[in-house]
Formats: sequence, C-alpha cells, structure tokens
Amino acid sequence: MPYEPNLDSLRAHVVPNWFHDAKFGLMVVWGLFSVPAWAPTTGNLGEVAAEQGWEGLFARNPYAEWYLNSLKHDGSPTQAHHRATYGDAFAYDDFVPLFHDAAARWNPETWGDCFADAGAKYIIFLTKHHDGFLLWNSAHPTPGKRDYQTQRDIPAELGAALRKRNIRLGLYYSGGLDWSFHHPIIRDQASLFACVPQSQAYADHATAHWRELIARYQPDVLWNDIGYPSATNLPELFADYYNAHPDGVINDRFAQEPPSVDPVTEAIVAPPPGAHYDFRTPEYSSYKEIMPFKWESTRGLGFSFSYNQNEGEEYTLSAATLIQTLVDVVSKNGNLLLSFGPMADGTIPPEQADRLAQIGAWLRINGDAIYSTRPWSQSDAVTTDGAQVRFTQKDGAIYATVLGGVLGGTVTITGAPLAGVTGVEWLGHREALDFAHHDGGLQITLPDVGADARAEAAAVSFRLRDGG
Repeated sequence: MPYEPNLDSLRAHVVPNWFHDAKFGLMVVWGLFSVPAWAPTTGNLGEVAAEQGWEGLFARNPYAEWYLNSLKHDGSPTQAHHRATYGDAFAYDDFVPLFHDAAARWNPETWGDCFADAGAKYIIFLTKHHDGFLLWNSAHPTPGKRDYQTQRDIPAELGAALRKRNIRLGLYYSGGLDWSFHHPIIRDQASLFACVPQSQAYADHATAHWRELIARYQPDVLWNDIGYPSATNLPELFADYYNAHPDGVINDRFAQEPPSVDPVTEAIVAPPPGAHYDFRTPEYSSYKEIMPFKWESTRGLGFSFSYNQNEGEEYTLSAATLIQTLVDVVSKNGNLLLSFGPMADGTIPPEQADRLAQIGAWLRINGDAIYSTRPWSQSDAVTTDGAQVRFTQKDGAIYATVLGGVLGGTVTITGAPLAGVTGVEWLGHREALDFAHHDGGLQITLPDVGADARAEAAAVSFRLRDGG
C-alpha cells in the first residue's frame, strides 16, 4: 500500500530487518575542511560542554569539520593556526581548488576494500556539511558560489564500489545548517539553532537536493543533521521516499520545531527529534539499557568526525574500546556508526586504518554474536572476576560476550537467568566447552590457549544453547 504524505501513514513504516541486522556502519566525513584538517584536541564533545559550557566548546571546537565557524571566533586556536599557515588573505573558499586537485586522486575501490575488511554493513556518505559545499555534481548548485561542488560524481562511484561488496549506501546531508546561505557566528546552542536558514529559497534548495540525491543514488538511509527549515512539507518528501524505497530508513534529525529551553537557566535542554523518524541518533553517547526503539550511536574514532591532523595515536580510541562499545550498543538494540575521516586525497589515515582492520578481525571471529542478533531479556551481567558481560540472541541461542577478555581457566557469569543452558561454545573454537551451573552462575571451563592470548582479547563471545 502506498504511503500517504501524513504522519499517521508514515508511522506505519516498519524499520526493515536489514537495518536491525547490520549493527555496524561507517560515516564518511570528507570535504573542504579535509584540506586544512585541523582542530584543537579539546576533548569529548559532551564532557567539554559540561565543563566549559557551550561557549567554551564552540570557541575551541574539536570537530575539524567545523573549521569555518571556528575560524570566525576571534582569538580561537583555529584562527591562529589559519593565519600562521595560510595568511590573513586566504579565505575558506580558497580551499576549493585544492580539494578538487586532491579528490581527483581518490580511489573508491580502496575505500570499498577497507570498509569490507572492517565488517561494516552500511556507509553514510557526507554529501553536504554545514559549509554548503556539495560532494556531488548537482543540478542545483549553491547560489552565489562558483564551482562549489565536486567535479567527480563521488556518490555514484562509491555506490558502485559498495554494491560489489554487498554494503549499503546511505547519505548524510546538513539540512539544518548551510553557511553559504546564513552564517552568523555560532557561539552556543541558542545561536546554533537560530542559524538554521528559514527562507523559502533555502527550503526549496535543500529539498531539491534531497530529491535529487534520492532519485540519483537510491540511498538506503536519509541521514539529515541539525534540523530542517519549517517551510518544507517533509511528510510529502518522506512518503515519496518510502514509496520509491520501502526498505529505506530516516534518522531523527529533521526537526522543524525550535528546541526545548529550560525556563530557569534559558539553556537549551535538547534539540527535538523530527516529527517522523525510524531511529534515534545519540552523538558521542549511548543508552544504559535496552531501548524499545531502534537507535544508532554515532561518534568519531577520536574527538573529531573528520580527519584532524592533530589526532594521532594518543587521541584515537583503542580497538579494544571501540569493539567493547560496539558490543554494548548492540546489546541494547542499537547500531554503532563510526566516523571515518579521510585525508583530502582520500588517503586513509594510518590510525584509522589500524582500528578498522582490528574491528574487522574481531568481527570475523565473533560476528555471530553481533550481526542479525536481537536484544535478549537483559543486556548486562558480570563475571565473578568483575568483568562486564553483554548479551544478544539469535536462532534460539544466547550470546554472552565478556568485555576485556577472559583470564584464568574458568569464567563464571552471574546475575543472569542461565539455568536452562545446555551447551556452550566459544566463538572461534570448534570444541564444545565444559560448563556447570555453580552457585547461581554459569561457570565455563576454557581450553588452554594461553593466558596472554585471553588477556589481550578485547572481548570474547560464547554461544549458549538454551534448552529452557
């Protein structure tokens, strides 16, 4: 039955199984800002905002993709770096020809191999960030900006590389911010949402882009950011998208209403979700329990979504932390979307390549505990040694993943209803393991593979056959 352009009809859309099954995706954040590739290593977004306030965060923004806004802050580290590196006369738009030259060397097959080896099941490709530069050769160019889009049809080339590897393509588009239309300096949350262009001209521009992107690239995900101009009939756009692509999904960042404001402090509590969405998108955060709705935790490998030349090894999360984050998110009905920030010419920074390779290696052994699973009756437990455990389920089996590896000859999981377990397997090992129900817990005896190998594992997964 076709979808109608109203919320009742749109809310009948069911999140497709492919998105529930995928669990792990990568967001590609690439653009003009990838040329300077610079931001201060201020820290985690939420932590900095809590400690220094939003004004402190925006003055020292760790997101390198926000280079243009950071450049406008007098006395900011980004402004000082820009002047020292490029000089006062060098404008942000002067990065355009440099990016064109660099992007001409990009090889989509290299990315495709990297994404496949990492075990990613979908890619969210950035088509336009807040600066308004377009990462495709649009029939609707940016008004007043010459050559403000790529010369290559990047989403088409990337999509072809992904299809060869059975990886789905989604598209990111900054619908709420476009600094080529409207850019007062963003200093705090209030000025952030006040910066959303509300003219009919911009609403038409953004919607023409979304319709072009949908028709040309058939994206599996519409991943909007910050919000959307109120003068747009979004139910009509969404109905047309679902009717053309019933297995597509839409994120929660199409809000057309102003954010909630604390009546006492006048601080913005949180941006509202869009009136219709298929999944929620907490940023650099997660949920602490199983959620009844589908969600996706999104973050960078460091403090920035895009490549930041200042973020070397010490500022990049360890593979163990990233793997444990993936396991935790999946146990609570979420997907993990990690940001991939290539250099201007598409080169994969070595720290990022290393982390993605390690995640992929872990998933090739433990993927049964992740892909196509669903939350179990509870997400968390602990071992008698104090290690955290996360649960998923699939095909009549329970998967218990112990975070931080397993030390010693036995591991005992407590605090979970596992009395009905009739068999235990260690993923990556063929032999069934000895086990016992001991003092209210499930005690698993491990084969002798060497304590060092167990200690170094980011997480180990067990398949539990439940006869209950």
